[in-house]
Amino acid sequence: MSARVHSLVLALVLATALAACQQPQTESSPTPEPAPATTEASVPQTTDTIAEKVAAYAEVTLSADLSALSDGDRQAIVHLLQAGEIMDELFWRQVWGDKDALLKGITDPAMRRFVEINYGPWDRLDGDKPFVPGIGERPPGAQFYPADMSKEEFAAADLPGKDSLYTLIRRDDAGKLIVVPYHEAWKAELEQAAGLLRQAAEVASDAGFAAYLKLRADALLSGDYQPSDMAWMDMKSSPIDVVIGPIESYQDALFGTKTAFEAFVLVKDIEWSERLARFAQHLPALQRGLPVAEAYKAEMPGTDADLNAYFAIYYGGDANSGAKTIAINLPNDEAVQMAKGSRRLQLENTMRAKFDSIVAPIADVLIAPEQREHVKFDAFFENVMFHEVAHGLGIKNTLDGQGTVREALTDLAGSYEEGKADILGLYMIGKLGEMGELDAARLKDNHVTFLAGIFRSVRFGASSAHGQANMVAFNYLQREGAFARDPGSGRYSVDFDRMAAAVNSLSAKILTLQGDGDYDGATSFQKEFGTVGSALQADLDRLQEQKIPVDIVLKQGREVLGL
Repeated sequence: MSARVHSLVLALVLATALAACQQPQTESSPTPEPAPATTEASVPQTTDTIAEKVAAYAEVTLSADLSALSDGDRQAIVHLLQAGEIMDELFWRQVWGDKDALLKGITDPAMRRFVEINYGPWDRLDGDKPFVPGIGERPPGAQFYPADMSKEEFAAADLPGKDSLYTLIRRDDAGKLIVVPYHEAWKAELEQAAGLLRQAAEVASDAGFAAYLKLRADALLSGDYQPSDMAWMDMKSSPIDVVIGPIESYQDALFGTKTAFEAFVLVKDIEWSERLARFAQHLPALQRGLPVAEAYKAEMPGTDADLNAYFAIYYGGDANSGAKTIAINLPNDEAVQMAKGSRRLQLENTMRAKFDSIVAPIADVLIAPEQREHVKFDAFFENVMFHEVAHGLGIKNTLDGQGTVREALTDLAGSYEEGKADILGLYMIGKLGEMGELDAARLKDNHVTFLAGIFRSVRFGASSAHGQANMVAFNYLQREGAFARDPGSGRYSVDFDRMAAAVNSLSAKILTLQGDGDYDGATSFQKEFGTVGSALQADLDRLQEQKIPVDIVLKQGREVLGL
């Protein structure tokens, strides 16, 4: 990366033990932010412990059959992979700082590898606990804000663009808060990425995809992503795809606003996609039938949405940190969703890898033998698929007209949106069964597989929006009698009648909190249901003792694909 570019990084001065760290001023850097300091809570973990944590990730090779693609599309993939690698580097800067300086001070191979997996010295699947000696707690605002900035100072600052998804907050030489747009902070890197997208557009076979790539390149350099989001929604027939740029805001635990760079490079599974395409037309009917008061379902989702299956061949940046997503629902822009709907991309090869290496072994340990037959990949695929579809249901704007649900719930918005999608996904499967669009007899498979999937997601830890959402769902559904734990065997079984009723009541609760923009109520509900009880913790410990992987790590890139 060019030394002339705004780096906005933590350049660490690390002793062998990483006893202290700081960020020196660089010629083109904005005012540096203090690095996380050592705290009494920073308990170094042993080499053996770190090696066990690394071993808890199952390695999966991301590949796909590219033989049916045109020469131009294969060339485009090379450019897209290179652009994705730039997103990966920028993500490091957003959440930590100078990756090379951090890794240089670590001699233990297992610890170095675990830092790479976590994009920093905090364990993403264990509540962001620091695991590198000398490193303190993860700053909630990552590197999006000054480490010494309070919420009150931010609220009082009269700064146009401070609430933008695509700006950093820094201090000037006088110590006052300033706004630095992403496209200015990382101008050279984003110019390089934009150039690669334009090169891909020149050789791609699909005209709609090429148009999207050009607009996305423009967006990287302007910070205006809506036109490219619209173009992405209009793109229907390309055999390849890319999701690239600053997209999700989960890394901003201070306000839940600032977006992190990521990239997915994808190859379409034509056969599966054709099987999935028909479900989008039912969204309006499903919205009307939501089990909540009329005011909370008055918004009507767009029907110009599609549902497709893909082979993922690259994850970069935010997409590759910690737990790997197995499906994508975008764009996040509420205006685009209302106008166009959203696209749901099922990552078939990643999904299969997680089911085989994680979900099925979990079911063997924790699901009652008489219900184990209901844990199936097809049900797992459907649960994930309808989770993504369900993001398009519900309510995007609060009933008081004061703004979006995301703005009202701030740092809780991500976990509630994931929780909504989880539970409405089950609701949709039941309704589509009643409509004759799905095999209603398979609903039991969906319910039991959903329960097994909760155990998988809860292991993501409290720092994950998905993990938080699943913890709330687990405790709420258990309280409502949707499933029970046998104290003798420590295995779980679903009560199918109570499960259906609990799905409806939890759906109504989440949709109401979102529609009301009720931050205090959302906080209280999450506090009540968002903790791991002693029995569940004992069960999760059993999974660890069985050495069932927590998640996957990816072997990927041009060499793997033979490009």
